[in-house]
Amino acid sequence: MPDQKYDVAVVGAGLLGLSTAMSLLKRYPKLKVGVIEKGSEPATGQSGHNSGVIHSGIYYKPGSFKAKFCVEGRAEMVRFCEENDVPYDRCGKVIVALREEELPRLQSLYERGTANKVPGLEIVSAERVKEIEPHVAAIKALWAPNTGIVNFVKVAGVYQQKVQSAGGTIHFNSKLNKVVRNGQETTLETSGGAFGARHVINCGGLHSDTVARMMGVKTDVRIIPFRGEYFSLKKDAERLVKGLIYPVPDPQFPFLGVHFTRTMKGFTEAGPNAVMATAREGYRKQDVNVADFWGTLAWPGFWRMARQHWKTGVMEMNRSYRKSVFVRDLQRLIPEVTNDDLTPGGSGVRAQAVDRKGKLLDDFKIEETPNAVHVLNAPSPGATSSLVIGRYIVDLAARNFSLG
Repeated sequence: MPDQKYDVAVVGAGLLGLSTAMSLLKRYPKLKVGVIEKGSEPATGQSGHNSGVIHSGIYYKPGSFKAKFCVEGRAEMVRFCEENDVPYDRCGKVIVALREEELPRLQSLYERGTANKVPGLEIVSAERVKEIEPHVAAIKALWAPNTGIVNFVKVAGVYQQKVQSAGGTIHFNSKLNKVVRNGQETTLETSGGAFGARHVINCGGLHSDTVARMMGVKTDVRIIPFRGEYFSLKKDAERLVKGLIYPVPDPQFPFLGVHFTRTMKGFTEAGPNAVMATAREGYRKQDVNVADFWGTLAWPGFWRMARQHWKTGVMEMNRSYRKSVFVRDLQRLIPEVTNDDLTPGGSGVRAQAVDRKGKLLDDFKIEETPNAVHVLNAPSPGATSSLVIGRYIVDLAARNFSLG
């Protein structure tokens, strides 16, 4: 028998899970909502290990979920921070072109961002780049003045407070082990007890596909974890970076390349690379989970992806194990950076969904099944867009669950 029963149980107390619970309770204050989280506090997974950038919506295909959610989400996130006294900094971002052959892609980014209605975008000259970021080498750049930074762990903390003050319950230290379906009720058996629910919303992040399979859903994607490793600039080198400095990205790969990021945590990051992790929570090179790694190798899409992107994979691994290669790539953006300016930093793991054909999904993927909603792909800009995505999930739940 379940220890407690809920109208809706949300799996995951990251930004999306908490935002969804918050939005549910705001719209349906009489609902009994529980959040199940395996960690001891909110945002212990992707949400707490990202770079803290409030993205503008430049990179994403017009009409995609990412484009719509990010542009709207940035404005809402800034408003939320202001209304709830969460510090943030609208420091701006330059996406820099270093060679003539990158200029068409820079122009395409400008056109894409403009189509997405990103405010304030401007292609600027090398001279203007020097005014914005004096130490950057560029022939032109795309200037996005409304891109910002925030500590998303603090944002998640406010989400948590709002969920709890609205009557929601959050069960920490409750790793989901088994799902049992009994008529119209689902029982979530966890390390912290058993919880019954009429409806379930799966915001499991790095484990979202596993949760879906536990619930009997045959998904056509699998989460392949990619670790992003950072260096931090030493204090006397932080003068080299005023805001956010990014290269023109490779359009064939859903990662943005190594870049420089000021943070609200008191340091400046350089990175990340993108290497396949051998554990879903493989934040260190030595982190290995045999079941996770075997699951990756057993997925047919992994091998098709590997055949398509093996050269990029080798380059990323080389950069991971050779600091000199990492430094060389950073010097393309800021020539003054030296090996001695960098100290080992943190890392994050991106929950990247890969389909059976080896395609890395480049948009959010949210699926509905009877009495459940599953968020199966929500990497960057998921944090920026979390308020909007949470509301969208509640729209789906209202229809799927007949809430109102």
